[in-house]
Amino acid sequence: MKKIDCLGDMCPIPVLLAQKAYDESSPGESFMLVSDHSCVVESVQDHFKNKSVSLSVDEVMNGIWEITFTMK
Repeated sequence: MKKIDCLGDMCPIPVLLAQKAYDESSPGESFMLVSDHSCVVESVQDHFKNKSVSLSVDEVMNGIWEITFTMK
C-alpha cells in the first residue's frame, strides 16, 4: 500500500497529494495518508465525500492520524 507522509504539512498540501494519489489509483486499490494536523482529517473527508472512495480514519497516536483510502 502506498503511504503518503504529510507530517508537518498543512492544508491544502495533504488534500492535493491525496487527490493526486486518487487520480492514479484503480478500483480496489488503497493508499494511506499520515498527518499530524486534525484539520487535514476534516478537509480530506469533505473533499472526498462525493467520490468513489471509502475512507477509514484512525488516530494511531495522540495527534497522529492515518487515513486509508480504498477505491470503489
